[in-house]
Amino acid sequence: MSRIAKQPIVIPSDVSITLIGQMVIVKGSKGELKRLIHDSVLVKSVKSCLVFSSRINSSVKGWAQAGTARSLVNSMIHGVTVGFFKKLKLFGVGYRISINSSKNLNMSLGYSHIIEYVLPFGIFVESISQAEIIVKGINKQLVGQVAANLRAYRKSEPYKGKGIRYSNEIVRVKEAKKK
Repeated sequence: MSRIAKQPIVIPSDVSITLIGQMVIVKGSKGELKRLIHDSVLVKSVKSCLVFSSRINSSVKGWAQAGTARSLVNSMIHGVTVGFFKKLKLFGVGYRISINSSKNLNMSLGYSHIIEYVLPFGIFVESISQAEIIVKGINKQLVGQVAANLRAYRKSEPYKGKGIRYSNEIVRVKEAKKK
């Protein structure tokens, strides 16, 4: 049995949750998110709490899905109230990132051309400097995926430490080959 699924989610006063079959719709001050919950999970709204359980009590997979569903809905509630962000930093001579007028990113990462990245709907980027950006949004998965996609254009390499990395990421620089 999942310990996470047994914990109820307390619904904040500024969030409204609608349950339509297996669809959970969460509305808050920052926006609205929808998610389809697995068929083996039963979601109930009791007072100002959401309770998750397995439809078949003896099913281990049902309880595992209930724990996953609870975590996903909890992230949705956090997203529509506070939001999520990932901070990225660029390390390297001449590496720059800028936001153009159509809210797309232009990245100069040492290639012979400038990379233009089109932001998906619901993702916002804030530029702190030419070498730092913050990816923001209400969908945790989408914010993480966009940050990972941006990082994939030039991952930090271990010899000089050049590339794009998360603000809390530590890159261990290797020693150069000796003669």
